[in-house]
Amino acid sequence: MSLPEPLRRRLGSFSRTVFIDSRRAGPQQHSERADNEIVSSLPLQMSLYFNVYFFPFWWLSTVVMLQLKYPVLSDYYKFILVTIMILTSLIEVIRLYLGYMGNLQEKVPELAGFWLLTLLLQLPVILFLLFNEGLKIQPLERSVNIIFALFLAFQVIAAFVTLKRMVNKLATHFHLNEFDRLEEHPVHHLYGQSKKENVLPMAGMGPH
Repeated sequence: MSLPEPLRRRLGSFSRTVFIDSRRAGPQQHSERADNEIVSSLPLQMSLYFNVYFFPFWWLSTVVMLQLKYPVLSDYYKFILVTIMILTSLIEVIRLYLGYMGNLQEKVPELAGFWLLTLLLQLPVILFLLFNEGLKIQPLERSVNIIFALFLAFQVIAAFVTLKRMVNKLATHFHLNEFDRLEEHPVHHLYGQSKKENVLPMAGMGPH
């Protein structure tokens, strides 16, 4: 299972625009280590691993607390909390999958999707659950939401750093390939060949 190709292209283009380091040195300085460089992040992978085991505990705690305080909540907050639980559960499964795929297999579009879901959806939702006192926040809820928010904040930072390294590695590979291609087919050789081709027809136009 992988992302649809149009979405992969969009995420790849977004990553090249946002995460590439324009101050990075030229390809000749990285040729020795570019092929063997591993850019997957061990801290990010450990965070994802523990997140996988923590999320069911967070989900169960939140559902139990919601059931206990449901009668005293206003209809407005009842609807919001039920919607958040459904959306957060779906997004978290997709987010963790993209994080594993993107980090372990060094796939930029998947990791960019993971970073965007974490930064733009999950983290704001958890902060809303953590700081909105109108939700009748219970001590257990506050505790698990603080832990979840710490997971998400760390993953945003770690994924950002890892994406920069991945995108710059891809950029280095691209420049190295272009450099090798120029070495195999020098510009002056091509220019000299085209000049010969232009001279020969002109020589044939001389007087007979």
